[in-house]
Amino acid sequence: MNLSPSAIENLQTLVLGLAFAGLLASAFEWATARRASFGLLSGGGLVALASLPILAFGAPFIILRNTVRGRRIEGRPMPFVMLATILACGWSLVSGRVVLDLAHLVSGA
Repeated sequence: MNLSPSAIENLQTLVLGLAFAGLLASAFEWATARRASFGLLSGGGLVALASLPILAFGAPFIILRNTVRGRRIEGRPMPFVMLATILACGWSLVSGRVVLDLAHLVSGA
């Protein structure tokens, strides 16, 4: 089985997006001693505004973390887990593409 170059590039973009999301969410947790979550937006004001980039790029990790915990603790149904995983991977693909494009822009390549 051979993969086309575009399929390999999409796979790399997906993995980069997931890795960057995990790095960002973990760095946020390390720096603030609280978990990154979508609840940061509910506070409003400057905190919500400052958390937008973190949530925009860290969302795939947050979605997957919450999905796995929900499956284990609450016993959420498997179709819900599959749908959440598809959503997180799609979001990761888009955010990974943005990160990759920004890296190319910064490096001048």
